[in-house]
Amino acid sequence: MTNRRAFLKNSGAMAIGSIVVPDILKGASLFRSLLPVYEIGIQTYTTGSFMGSDPIAMFQELANIGFKNIETATYTNPYYGYTPKELRTIIEDLGMKWIGHHVLGVPINLLMGSSSENPETDQEKQSAQPEQNARSVNISPDIPNLTDNLQQLVDEAAEGGLQYLICASTAIGNIEEIISAIDVFTKAGEACRKASLQFAYHNHANEWDPVYGSTAYDIIMSQTDEDLVKMELDLGWVAAAKQDPIVLFRGYPGRFPLWHVKDFNLETNTIVPIGQGAVDFRPAFAHAEVAGMKYFFYEQDTAKSMDDVKASYDNLKNIL
Repeated sequence: MTNRRAFLKNSGAMAIGSIVVPDILKGASLFRSLLPVYEIGIQTYTTGSFMGSDPIAMFQELANIGFKNIETATYTNPYYGYTPKELRTIIEDLGMKWIGHHVLGVPINLLMGSSSENPETDQEKQSAQPEQNARSVNISPDIPNLTDNLQQLVDEAAEGGLQYLICASTAIGNIEEIISAIDVFTKAGEACRKASLQFAYHNHANEWDPVYGSTAYDIIMSQTDEDLVKMELDLGWVAAAKQDPIVLFRGYPGRFPLWHVKDFNLETNTIVPIGQGAVDFRPAFAHAEVAGMKYFFYEQDTAKSMDDVKASYDNLKNIL
């Protein structure tokens, strides 16, 4: 475990986070004919509130809509009651590919109890991320996490033939939590590499909260190995944090193989179906090569039905 003194010595006067905040909502106009063709994926956390008791029927609906790539997050019923190998067969039999799986970085009680160095920031974070907080109460308190169950999660991902194991969220509210996250991510990256997997970390908006003169994002990115720890950049939360994804891509080129495509009403901090919010995804896709993007997944934490999913798929297809 990296101690605080060693960490601060290694990171030095790391005013890493001179945060540039251009308006990402005014992306450059692009010629659609110049854009590459992408396979559209979905993070199945999107369907969690309405999928019912038949996961196979849910996957069939997703295949019928046109989704090709699947990323899962099963926080209440691991792998929908199947083994990872069985779940992979179900997904592949429907003509789709299971690419990655989301897990937690720490036990859920530590994640929910994480606080920043600034109480006002905590209040702002709670109000700015209502959907994230509302949905997380449905997570089982016994769900495995990278801190306590790393090898189990890596073995399950390998059994499912996955390419990526992704930390969906972890405690990063203060410098001690960030140091701990760096250690966990490094161990996860090493364990994944041994199993022929790639580890990645998925952001929300609080990665850009001020912490010890920097941000969790800058500290994590600068203090982890670029080959062991990749990013799954959530473009919606990036917009909510008033960051420019192109600046992020150029800061760490090739380190963003996975994206989440999520739309926001930025005036109300509400996650909405693709095309109903203010996030312009085209500039990011125009810089996909710089990012190193290999797969992207539509995610809508607030989706109420497959109608939302279908509308988002159609709108995303039109964007691309």
